[in-house]
Amino acid sequence: MQQPEIMAPAGSFESLAAALRAGADSVYFGVGEYNMRARSSVNFTPDDLPKVVRLCHACGARAYLTCNIIVYDEELAGMEALLQRAKAAGVDAVIAADMAVITAARRLGLELHISVQANVCNVAAVRFFAAYADVMVLARELRLSQIRHIIDSIRRERICGPSGQLVRIEVFAHGALCIGISGKCGMSLAAYNHSANRGQCFQLCRRKYRVTDTETGFEMDIDNQYIMSPKDICTIRVIDQLMEAGVSVYKLEGRGRSEAYVSEVTAVYKEAVQCCARGEWSPDKVAAWEERLLRVFNRRFWHGGYYLGEDWDTWSGVSNSLALEQRRHLGRVMRWYPQARVAEIRLEAEPLSVGDKIEITGCTTGIVRLVVPELRADDAEGVTQRLQTVPKGAHALVAVDTKVRHGDKVYLVTRRKLS
Repeated sequence: MQQPEIMAPAGSFESLAAALRAGADSVYFGVGEYNMRARSSVNFTPDDLPKVVRLCHACGARAYLTCNIIVYDEELAGMEALLQRAKAAGVDAVIAADMAVITAARRLGLELHISVQANVCNVAAVRFFAAYADVMVLARELRLSQIRHIIDSIRRERICGPSGQLVRIEVFAHGALCIGISGKCGMSLAAYNHSANRGQCFQLCRRKYRVTDTETGFEMDIDNQYIMSPKDICTIRVIDQLMEAGVSVYKLEGRGRSEAYVSEVTAVYKEAVQCCARGEWSPDKVAAWEERLLRVFNRRFWHGGYYLGEDWDTWSGVSNSLALEQRRHLGRVMRWYPQARVAEIRLEAEPLSVGDKIEITGCTTGIVRLVVPELRADDAEGVTQRLQTVPKGAHALVAVDTKVRHGDKVYLVTRRKLS
């Protein structure tokens, strides 16, 4: 069984480093306002493009620029300028849905991937887009049998993209779902005049709602208060079926998530496809992977989602995360001693004790997780002592096997209390 591509999200250099360290085969990211996260702060700048590409290529990963919003006439010049900078930086592919972006990318000789926003649902659509793209993201609403039929048709008909290779099929494997079809929703536009299809979503679907009788004014609370907030899709239980169907690329949603989320989700899915390719799939492994995924951001899981044709019983019941773990700011790395493999950490917010779980994050470091094995700190006379707890305000010496850097942020990770 061919090992597929794990595509990880990146909304910052910290999450980019975390994705690459976790083994991502490719990373997708946005620049400026031409992507579906334009309203958020999780975007790179055009000047960042060479560095992003360089970091990806140094790790053997591909760099994909998302340019997947609908584009207006007055924005075409700016969009093309961004694509030109992407080509100059060596971006491996552009993810797009608007035909203006698609044709501009092809004119510049950029490899193209068709975004889920194009809502590719059938073989005829694949044939059409094959003139432009080598990879296509299928609509999230398709069943596994429909995905298998499309891939079988590509093989049987020898449907090739511009590269001359058979079109590869990509699916969303993990992360947040939208109430709209393949994410094409008009709620933000109606309520705030900010279109979700232009990266300006306010996520109104994640809120509580009350029904009002417009004739009498009678109000009624809905039993399920989050009637449009779906659970996150989680395909870890069916990755073997998706691989058997011939899916080539597995997209992990989460450009707005933390580097801890990106690292854990990327590592889990990478490990899962490797095990599947080696024939080492087992229910015990699946249970362990799911437990790890539950530690980071999630709104509960819809296992298999639309792919299995399950009934629409997906409401999360929440607007935010139900992660089993949470993290709080602890301090910063002041120095790492390579020979001793010890980090000096300034405890800015809380004390630190032996046995605590911490995460160290940084633009180059990505994320390093460890349970504190022992602690040392200088006493009032400047003598280094072994301690059980180092107080807030002090500098703690902690054994860290992986290189960390001055200024890296340090977080204390604790179990979340869920009601």
